[in-house]
Amino acid sequence: MDDLDTALAPPTPTAATALRIGDRAPNFHARSTAGPVEMAGYAGRWLVFFSHPADFTPVCTSEFIAFAKTAGHFAELGCDLLALSVDSLYSHFAWVRAIRDRFGIEVRFPIVEDPTLVVGQAYGMVARDAHDAGAVRSVFVIDPRQVVRAIVTYPVEIGRSVAEILRVVAALQAADAGSGFPPEGWQPGGALLARPDPTLDSVFAAEEPTRWFLEETRG
Repeated sequence: MDDLDTALAPPTPTAATALRIGDRAPNFHARSTAGPVEMAGYAGRWLVFFSHPADFTPVCTSEFIAFAKTAGHFAELGCDLLALSVDSLYSHFAWVRAIRDRFGIEVRFPIVEDPTLVVGQAYGMVARDAHDAGAVRSVFVIDPRQVVRAIVTYPVEIGRSVAEILRVVAALQAADAGSGFPPEGWQPGGALLARPDPTLDSVFAAEEPTRWFLEETRG
């Protein structure tokens, strides 16, 4: 695997400056189950980039089945899927073959190998002094400008909700459209919250005390 492409990305985050929402996603070149990939190649599309602790583990297997079944819904949002673990490329191949043979599900999105932890460390998926990624289950939602828009990290014992990750992508896209803010539990097609007008005229003109800052809109 090549090192991070520092010509196309900001300096690799340090332990004191972990990757944060609003940062540009560090570029990298790597081998994957779908051939060579680089982060810069996803520019212009949304991307869900997620790490898993290890191949041939029960929780990860359940997640990958769910991601594979939902890949078409992500594609409808113009969003690709990209996975990563420290396991080798050949381990990835054997694992996805085992998944297909037992469950009839083909995992077609790329799974990156990261045996040297270069990518995982750059994204804060593993600690700087870690020798494996066994306790990491991270998700990065990256927009078409290659800006990190959401970060979620789960403990190794708990499986992720693929439906919630799909909802986050849809909610970010709805917010970016400028029509309003997705409220708690928002689902595609649901009402948004209007953008408040922070002026005294708006505050005093509102029919009720809360309406100047809390009002539904369909956009």
